[in-house]
Amino acid sequence: MIEETHELDDALRSNDADAMREELGDVLLQVLFHSVLAEEAGDFDAHDVAGCLIEKMKRRHPHLYGGGTKERWETMKARTRGSLTEGLPSGLPALHRAQRLQDRAAGVGFDWPDVEGPAHKVEEELAEVREQLARPREDAREALEAELGDLLFAVVNLCRRANVHAAVALDRANEKFVRRFEGMERLAAERHVTLSSLDAAGLDALWNEVKGAE
Repeated sequence: MIEETHELDDALRSNDADAMREELGDVLLQVLFHSVLAEEAGDFDAHDVAGCLIEKMKRRHPHLYGGGTKERWETMKARTRGSLTEGLPSGLPALHRAQRLQDRAAGVGFDWPDVEGPAHKVEEELAEVREQLARPREDAREALEAELGDLLFAVVNLCRRANVHAAVALDRANEKFVRRFEGMERLAAERHVTLSSLDAAGLDALWNEVKGAE
């Protein structure tokens, strides 16, 4: 299931309709497959899965069914959730987990009113990181790790308040870096040089050349 969802994610990123159709089918097959296994075990079947989804949709979005009041899902969920982490998968990637934790906290009002608060928090955390970097590395490794973690968490919060998913933003940055670095490799090969033979200035010049050509 995890493998198939990653393949669907790739299709969505590439905006390839044919691949999306195929990968959605593969994900659906997994849903049906697990439902059949559960049916054979006497636990539930595909109809129960669909029924659970319908019930959940009505509960989460009452304004779409019978004229209920529209309300943020996290706010509604907070009234019945026992703790901040209840129901949150422990295996979520750290970046995604940070955003979900912040979403949940925001559901009870623990949030900034706009992007200015988290933007200032990023600046504050960066200043604390710089303080740690100025200290002997051997004596400050754990403290530096803690401060860098706080900085990453603050950046995720800024992304969230700006209505950007941090994981998506980082994925795009990764793709951009790969594209530009591969462009550097191509240019170097065309000029019969290796990247490792260039000094920092030469590498920067090559990077800026690729960047400027985009």
